[in-house]
This record gives sequence, C-alpha cells and structure tokens, in this order.
Amino acid sequence: MITEEAVYEQLKEVLDPEIQIDVVNLGMIYGVTVVDGGERVIVRMTLTTMGCPAMEELQHDIIKRIQQLGAKEVEIDLTFDPPWNKEMMSEEAKMVMRYLF
Repeated sequence: MITEEAVYEQLKEVLDPEIQIDVVNLGMIYGVTVVDGGERVIVRMTLTTMGCPAMEELQHDIIKRIQQLGAKEVEIDLTFDPPWNKEMMSEEAKMVMRYLF
C-alpha cells in the first residue's frame, strides 16, 4: 500500500533542473492524496513561476517516481493559488539558496 509519506519521500528525489533542490524542500508540493490504497495518486503542486520552462520535465519525473511505488495512475493538479514564494522553502533549501545566489 502506498502512503503519503512514501510519496513525499519519492518526491524528494525530483530536483528542479536549474537549482538542483528537490520540489518538496522548495515548497512546490501543496498536498498529496492517495486513493484506493495507492492505485491513484494526486499531487497538488505549483511552479516557482508561471510558464516555468522546466514544467514538463518536473511533471514527467514526478509521475515516473510515483509509478515506481506501484501507482497505476498519477494526476498532477497544478495550481498557482497561493502563488509560490521563497518563504515556502524549507530552512535547508533557504540555506542552500543563500550559498548559490
């Protein structure tokens, strides 16, 4: 059975291709819903900017990683409400960003 925790752990392996920080620590994941014991997983997420050039790559990686857990169907619910901002990042990600930029 797939759990929300297992999905979040998999999502920590999905890196933003530009800054190499995972989508969970960046604060881009707004929620995970596991349906039918993991047959279907819905990931509610945002992007750092509208029209993000990495959108397709991120979505493909998210779907692939969740399918590795055994999910048959993965849905990405993309939202910009609330809009992403740097305060949504984990302390770890903020520290990395300070070193990079």
